[in-house]
Amino acid sequence: MKAAVWHGKKDIRVEDREIREMRDNEVRVKVGYAGICGSDLHEYQEGPVFVPVDKEDDLTGGKAPLIMGHEFSGTVVEVGKEVKDFKVGDRVSVNPTVTYGKNTDELDVYDGFSFLGLHTDGGFTDLVNVPETNLYHLPDSLSLRVAATIEPLAVGVQAVKESGLEFGDTVAIFGAGPIGIYTTLAARAAGASKIIVLDLSKERLEKAKECGATHVINSGEVNAVEAIKEIVPGGVDRSFEVAGVTPTFVQAIDATRPRGTMVIVSIFAGDITWPPLQLTNAGVKITSTIAYSRASYQQTIDLMGSGQIDTESTITGEIELDDIVEHGFEKLTNDKSQVKILVKLNGED
Repeated sequence: MKAAVWHGKKDIRVEDREIREMRDNEVRVKVGYAGICGSDLHEYQEGPVFVPVDKEDDLTGGKAPLIMGHEFSGTVVEVGKEVKDFKVGDRVSVNPTVTYGKNTDELDVYDGFSFLGLHTDGGFTDLVNVPETNLYHLPDSLSLRVAATIEPLAVGVQAVKESGLEFGDTVAIFGAGPIGIYTTLAARAAGASKIIVLDLSKERLEKAKECGATHVINSGEVNAVEAIKEIVPGGVDRSFEVAGVTPTFVQAIDATRPRGTMVIVSIFAGDITWPPLQLTNAGVKITSTIAYSRASYQQTIDLMGSGQIDTESTITGEIELDDIVEHGFEKLTNDKSQVKILVKLNGED
């Protein structure tokens, strides 16, 4: 079968791969659609970030070169003999997070985590083996196409939950890339009264407005913090750092009111320099998030299935697997109007 395989920085190849033997607790999924994530883009532009290259991953046993893709939906075509809750023909979403499962708390990712498509083979291919515990049934109201956006939206849902956002709170989101857009959708669904989105790209800011931002600020044209405080004089209740660079990290703290919360959502590919006294003087609480809990993933499916969050407008491109580098990774690198590009594999619902 054809697959998009990560070999190194700027080296993703579409090549033939054999699928490994399925384990008894696994389900074989025929991939319908798979989305290209910002984390995938980091691996392409700067990697390895997560991809194991020197030794096999402790949780998955995976090691580069490996098949990328961790945002995907599909149809069950085979089940292992220990599988109980899924059958051939079921339409599913795949939660790509693999954990040790030691913690009884729903956020067991902090026991240690890896991802299908980053630490072992993922969904940029026709068929993939997935543990039953990573599968979720899709409601009839969701197509496989739209279901490929469940995973990135779940990141935004978890970020909003981590912030402690309450109905009527004010929000600033630094970065209008894909995860910034999905955080915007989640904040709107959670009842934020003002959602201020900041970015350098006019195209991305227009998309943020389309997805629920009440205000947008081009931070390359004005002082970002001053502009926010013209809208919310005392500073916002919750801010989200979704750009992954030093300036927005500092600005997110400065734009948040005392005792407010700043959430780090972005993946920082390298270190930053930052004076901690800024935080001491501001009285702002900082927290962070990686991935999502199992509960948040199911809640995201429910929000989409009921129509409370619609991600259709975030899908800005649909390509074939053979075109994944030129019309996927390179386009996302160079065209800031793009949010979510989907790779169509076996995409018929």
